[in-house]
Amino acid sequence: MDHFQLRNGVLHAENVPLLRIADEVGTPVYVYSRATLERHARVFREALSGVENPHIAFAVKANPNLAVLRVLANEGYGADVVSGGELARALAAGMKPEDIVFSGVGKTHSELLRGLEEGIGQFNIESEEEGYELAAIAQRHGRRAACALRVNPDVDARTHEKISTGKRENKFGVPLDRAAEIYTRLSSENGLEMRGVAVHIGSQLSTLEPLETAFEKVGALIAELRANGGNVTHADLGGGLGVPYKTGEHMPSPAEYGAMVARVTKGWNVRLMFEPGRVIAGNAGVLLTRVIRSKRSGNGPPFVVVDAAMNDLARPAMYGAWHDFDAVAPSGDKMTAHIVGPICETGDTFAMDRECDALVAGDLAVFRTAGAYGATMASSYNSRGFVAETLVDGDRYAVVADRIAAAAIMDAERVPEWLD
Repeated sequence: MDHFQLRNGVLHAENVPLLRIADEVGTPVYVYSRATLERHARVFREALSGVENPHIAFAVKANPNLAVLRVLANEGYGADVVSGGELARALAAGMKPEDIVFSGVGKTHSELLRGLEEGIGQFNIESEEEGYELAAIAQRHGRRAACALRVNPDVDARTHEKISTGKRENKFGVPLDRAAEIYTRLSSENGLEMRGVAVHIGSQLSTLEPLETAFEKVGALIAELRANGGNVTHADLGGGLGVPYKTGEHMPSPAEYGAMVARVTKGWNVRLMFEPGRVIAGNAGVLLTRVIRSKRSGNGPPFVVVDAAMNDLARPAMYGAWHDFDAVAPSGDKMTAHIVGPICETGDTFAMDRECDALVAGDLAVFRTAGAYGATMASSYNSRGFVAETLVDGDRYAVVADRIAAAAIMDAERVPEWLD
């Protein structure tokens, strides 16, 4: 459920008509709903009622906007970060250092040190080499880093190949069949407190079966580690739960996920950790856009050209992803059209042969389910600026990320004197 609904024939975000945001902020613009973020955060937590004292850390990569993170911090969420920049954002948004988990396969020396200095709760180590580097840094600074070892269970998540992270050929984690020996060796390092294992097999999962298979393998590993004298008090089960992008599409609910987790992890005797991202933020945002014009090419459907582009919302171009596309003030008429952006790439296509609300130049429309992996993946390709972001709260809204004009980006560039 989200809070983007038609009222008197006009699409609203909570109690704010999107017409108003378009008029006052311009388009394209991301619109997030505080009520939806809060509802999803609470539904996910309630789904884990069968788990004792779960640790929930929002995957910042899904939506790193400071206002979004503050909403989730107020809901008691920690942060799963994968860069020094995300760590800085989580802290600036009010997330407690001890509730931050630092994941990612390529943490640099400075990022590891920053995490130690900030006193974050856990590093998810992705390789034996990373473990030794972190141990050395910790010892030099008189600290001890709490760590989990991320394992690669070689499980096909049955999702898009570019967001699958748990197969043997993926770059993430250590092979499951070597995990016990690596964990044992790292446990002897004075700078590390090896306290658990972590797993994450991919994003936008449409079935629970791959997750259950991965978790069963993690459970067996925990038993093996303990049999070898290892200390295991935490298990990070990652995220990845999918959301419906298409009307009528079914995805496992948080409640179904929580019931599976409670059943599979019974008897593990660890604190379970979770890293939801898309399932919290996805349906909490839309990308509001305006039709530039409609053009025909041959006898096929018209091309509806909107002012949003692949640099604003990359998922369709990158993954072939679907986003429902709806008029802000639908007339009731329908059309079949190709929905495209203005960028000079054929890949700047949001939908082909899409049945949608009838639209003409100047009309407003939204790409739904754009609250995750939307603005965070934006670029300035074709010398376009960065899109603005807004957050709605009841009958009010605020701009929570300014539009960055192409000229401002150009101002950061320099032509050396010797080219004059």
